[in-house]
Amino acid sequence: MKTRYFAMILGIGFLAAGILGFVPRLLTMPEGQPGLLIESGHGNLLGLFPVNVLHNLVHLIFGIWGVVVWRDFAASRVYSRSVAIIYAVLTVMGLIPGLHTVFGLVPVHGNDVWLHALIAIAAAYFGYAPIPAVESTGPALRRP
Repeated sequence: MKTRYFAMILGIGFLAAGILGFVPRLLTMPEGQPGLLIESGHGNLLGLFPVNVLHNLVHLIFGIWGVVVWRDFAASRVYSRSVAIIYAVLTVMGLIPGLHTVFGLVPVHGNDVWLHALIAIAAAYFGYAPIPAVESTGPALRRP
């Protein structure tokens, strides 16, 4: 159950980040950041997190995915595991000097790196945690 709610909450968070990234008043101009092939919408969301149009679309995709799968435990687990792996890779990419973008398309540096690390850790916890066994109390569960 916790994995399902994690997928839903993370999905809503990603949807919010994706939508807010398209609001120009919430973006500050990037200074001293690596250049991108797609500069449209490039800025720092809330002055903290580097984003551009593609980054916002990625957030929207992960958000929709999380909201769609939250009702099914197995799908939520796959979502959590996928997010854990993808965001762990993005964290490592952000830590390596010179790789502060994903193929020059999406910014991955600054506070984004630590946020990706936290998301990867949380997603790994919910995606890879052992499934608790359902305990049966025997006949007490049966109704006459």
